[in-house]
Amino acid sequence: MNDTIQKNKYVELKYKVIDEKTGTDLVGVDFPIGYVHGANDILAPAIMEELEGKIVGDVISVPFDGDQIYGPRDESLVFTDDIGNVPEEYQSLGATILSENEKGEQRSFIVTRMDDKTLTVDGNNPLSGRKVVFNLDILTVRDATAEEIDAGGPINAEPEIGNYSKVPI
Repeated sequence: MNDTIQKNKYVELKYKVIDEKTGTDLVGVDFPIGYVHGANDILAPAIMEELEGKIVGDVISVPFDGDQIYGPRDESLVFTDDIGNVPEEYQSLGATILSENEKGEQRSFIVTRMDDKTLTVDGNNPLSGRKVVFNLDILTVRDATAEEIDAGGPINAEPEIGNYSKVPI
């Protein structure tokens, strides 16, 4: 059996995205994410290409320009307002606000700055305008089942993320 990442292999990995300039962790996925290579590519095409041919235990670092996927930062998508004009449930760093324009198009804005008087939201993707490094840790590579290929990933799987409580919906 060939356990290298290639089309129709089931792969599990963890990854971190690090800002190349500051060394800050921007995104971290500390539990295994499963997908079927070539059927449901979960990351940017350039990252997926770098995974081709890798095996379990490989840890790779892939430099990446966020502008390639998300485009350059658009400062017209950054708004600062009086904190009193913002509903209390959105008055925390990292809160996401879903907005819709007159055409019905939706965009997410993230609260990026706050002080006693103002709150700033940003509609840019957090990777826009950044050069980053994807650090990927390959955990599993095996032949995908026909069901996994059809679904593009694991069937009825829940990530093992340690102690957590399910929230009833």
